[in-house]
Order: sequence, then structure tokens, then C-alpha cells
Amino acid sequence: MSARLNEYGQPIGHPLPDWTVRPVPARVTLEGRFCRVVPLDADRHADDLHSAYALAADGRDWTYMTASAFETLADYRSYVTTTTQVDDPLQYAVVDVRTGKAVGTLALMHQDPSNGVVEVGSVAFSPLLKQTQISTEAQFLLLSYVFDELGYRRYEWKCDSLNAPSRKAALRLGFTFEGIFRQAVVYKGRSRDTAWYSVIDSEWPHVGKALREWLSPDNFDVEGRQKRSLSVVRVSVEESGR
Repeated sequence: MSARLNEYGQPIGHPLPDWTVRPVPARVTLEGRFCRVVPLDADRHADDLHSAYALAADGRDWTYMTASAFETLADYRSYVTTTTQVDDPLQYAVVDVRTGKAVGTLALMHQDPSNGVVEVGSVAFSPLLKQTQISTEAQFLLLSYVFDELGYRRYEWKCDSLNAPSRKAALRLGFTFEGIFRQAVVYKGRSRDTAWYSVIDSEWPHVGKALREWLSPDNFDVEGRQKRSLSVVRVSVEESGR
């Protein structure tokens, strides 16, 4: 496709004549089949979350987080109380519908409604949530909220470039790798190169369809095992869209 040119013969981007500033993310409840994504609240969720995180064998899940593992419930409750007093990052708890207990958190952060850009971050999933349908559905619910309800153009995922599990998760969910920002962050007394990923609005129909098909009851046997991986489902969706 040839580039659009302005009156000076310079290439310019695609016009957005109907673009308007988008709403900021809100403290909403997002209902799924396996989980609910709800505004994080210290009184409602801190006890469950601290217990869930304590099931981990060690503190490695916190290596690439800005926070560290919390030794006591009081410390974790104080942390949640502080983080929920601001709107950016806007923290959510992931609640298992079977038990009614919170099993992880994630946030919408670096909110830029003028440009329709937001980042998912502060993803702290406990052993009760990792590698379950819940973990995928929680991400899907937030993606759907941002694109389908708020009308954003870009949804970002950023992580330490050395955080292999996070990078793998981004690609599995359908994010596109964009590159490494070198020496972008200093945290925990060390330097971080940041890996950037994104989903943009033109990609969301295919990304969202693949996630919905993977989460469908038809994709799991009676013991809850997947019949097709998300990567296989995505290839099928992409091929059917050509």
C-alpha cells in the first residue's frame, strides 16, 4: 500500500477523523466462566491472596516484580491498601468462581486515553492460577474490556527482557513482540532491559476469536484438559480469516 502524502510530498499516517478521547479504565467487574476480574480490595482479597501466594515453594515469582514476596499478612495487606488508593495502576483481583477466593492480581497501567493506549502489568498469579483456564480467561476479560468496551487502539505488555515466562505468556496470548528498550528501568538495585509487546485494535478480532475458541467448553474434555492448544487454535483462526 502506498503511503499517504501531505501537501509537501511527505508520507503521513492513516487519518482518524472520528477519533475521540477514550474513557479511562474503571473499577468494573468482568464476569467469565472460570473467573471474575474485580477491583482489588484489601478487606475482601488480601487474606485469600496472601494464602495463595504462600503456596509457592519459594520467592521466584517475585524476582521480576517491583514488589518482593511478603512474609506476613500484615505486610501484604498494607501493600494492597496502598496500591488501591490510586487509579493508575488500577489493580484488579482474579477470583476463582468455583471457590469465590482471589487467586491473583493484575492491573491496567500507564493509561493514555488521549491516544487509546494502556498496558497490562503487575501480573501476580499464584500457584492456584498458573497454567489454568482462569489465567487465560482473566487476560481475555481485560483485553475484551479495553478493546470492546473502552475502544482503545493499543494494549501493551512490558516485562524484564530476562523474564522468560512472561515473554512466553505474551506470545501465547497473541501479543506481537516489538523490541527491547535497553536500560529502560532501574529496580531492586539492578538494571532492566524492557521487552515490549502489543495487541492493536486491527489485530484484536483474530486474537479475541482465538481466545474465545480456546476457552470454549468444547475445547476441554471431562477432566478439564485442553483438546487444542491456543497456538493451534490461533493458526486455525488466522487461516480461516485469509
